[in-house]
Amino acid sequence: MNITQIRIDPDPYEPYRLSQGYRVGDLLFISGQTAIDPSGRIAGVGNFEVQAKQTFDNLDKVLRAGGSSLRNVIKVTIFLTDMTHFDTIVELRGQRFTAPYPADTIVEVRSLYSPDAMIEIEAIAVADSAAERK
Repeated sequence: MNITQIRIDPDPYEPYRLSQGYRVGDLLFISGQTAIDPSGRIAGVGNFEVQAKQTFDNLDKVLRAGGSSLRNVIKVTIFLTDMTHFDTIVELRGQRFTAPYPADTIVEVRSLYSPDAMIEIEAIAVADSAAERK
C-alpha cells in the first residue's frame, strides 16, 4: 500500500514535529487544523467566526495538497472550546461541505494548543480519484 506524507509550504506545524496528514491509498488522514494564518499566528483572536473560517481554509489547503478537497471529506471531528458556538459551526459546515454531509463529531474541550485557539478540525477524506469512482 502506498503511504505518502502530505506537505504544505510553509508548514506552520513543522516546529511541533507532526505531519499535516497522510495519504494511505485513496484515504487521507488530516491532522487537526486550527486558525493559524499564513504568518504563523492565530487569526481572529477572540473572534470565533474568523477562527472557524481560517480553520476551514487551512483544512481545504491540506486536503488539496493531498489530492482531495472539502467535498470528499467523509468524517470530521470538530473541537470547540465553547459549545455556545455550536449553531455557528453547523452553519459553516453547511457552507463548506455538501450533501451528503460527512460523519461528524463535535466536542467541547477545556483548551487547545494555545489559550487563544477556539476551534480545531481533523478530517478523513477520500482522494479525488476514488471519489470519481463512486
